Amino acid sequence: MIYSVIYFFTFIIFIYLFASTCYLFVIAVAGKFGRKKEFQVNPVKKKILVLIPSYKEDNIILDTARSAANHNYPKDFFKVFVVADKLQPSTVEKLRQIPVDVLQVDVNMKSRSINNALTAIDENEFDIVMILDADNIMSDGCLEKVNDAFNKGYLSVQCHRTAKNKNTPVALLDAISEEININLFRRGPAIIGLSAAPIGSGMAFDFHLIKNIFSSDEILNNPGEDREIDIQLMKRKIKMEFIDDAYVLDEKVANAAVFEKQRIRWLEAQVNHVRRFFHADMKSTPKTSVYYNKFFQNLLLPRVLFLLVFAFIFFLLILQWIFTVEILYPPAVWWIGCFVLYALTLFISIPKAHYNGNTIKALLQVPVLMLSMIKAVLQMKKSRKEFLHTPKSFTEKAD
Repeated sequence: MIYSVIYFFTFIIFIYLFASTCYLFVIAVAGKFGRKKEFQVNPVKKKILVLIPSYKEDNIILDTARSAANHNYPKDFFKVFVVADKLQPSTVEKLRQIPVDVLQVDVNMKSRSINNALTAIDENEFDIVMILDADNIMSDGCLEKVNDAFNKGYLSVQCHRTAKNKNTPVALLDAISEEININLFRRGPAIIGLSAAPIGSGMAFDFHLIKNIFSSDEILNNPGEDREIDIQLMKRKIKMEFIDDAYVLDEKVANAAVFEKQRIRWLEAQVNHVRRFFHADMKSTPKTSVYYNKFFQNLLLPRVLFLLVFAFIFFLLILQWIFTVEILYPPAVWWIGCFVLYALTLFISIPKAHYNGNTIKALLQVPVLMLSMIKAVLQMKKSRKEFLHTPKSFTEKAD
């Protein structure tokens, strides 16, 4: 009887892992080999608001604001607006000297900062809102490609966020993880006609659309605002496009402690996002392919936990071999095949530039990050209201 229960339990785990891996593999192949949409310089210029919410980011916001203000989009067609939440008075004064517009707030939440800014700005002054984090740097031509996308009729786009820094093994692994996520959750879905997932920065929206989204209670009380944006776009039947060559440089976490804190925030946001699918306001949401794809995406384990599960499975397989006792079902070859397919999925999604000695050295940090992920799971709160701040300070561009 006990063996039947173990077999059934492990078989359920296998079905979940196998279904998840097959899904990710198909998306990975589409993202790697599918035809990408191209966006160019469009002679028709829309007016763009570059909105930068900044919470206690005195070390980095000046560099970000200067770079944004000097971006190579026609000066008469864009404005930089910083939302200063608990910035030092001296920082605010230096921002105004750049010059950029500054709105001082005390709200302790990114979503509320954005809402305050959108409420304060004349909605007829701008066509597009480009949202950056306080550490983000737009590459040359980024806003031109965003402008072209909106001229082609898109209402929401996600740019290609990529690493600003790879200065430590953890930062390098985080950079690689970002590129994997780009392929699996942005590029791949967009290529096959689904909706790209917003990352939280380097994303642009129709002004009226995003103002309406950020006026909802669901997002104003949600530290994981990008997940709620995803929900709200889905409810409105609006697909998010992905612009592959519009790069936004983003600072990667440099050590395991910051990694752990960041992952607590992400894990809590994912759990809350799954729960959102069962809220009363979701009953009328069209049950389209986009809906089911988004729901399944949020049932996927984070990558480090996925690898941790596989590591535990391999430990059980070794025990089976040593003691000649069957613990897992189905047979070992199926589990190994599932892992090989998952490894191939990751291999496909990692850019060729990362296949080098530095990456091999960085992989030695994976067990440390697995431990940090376990600690993050144990520190999760069901209904956290405060924003878990992860400090940023890197001002040099990536190689």
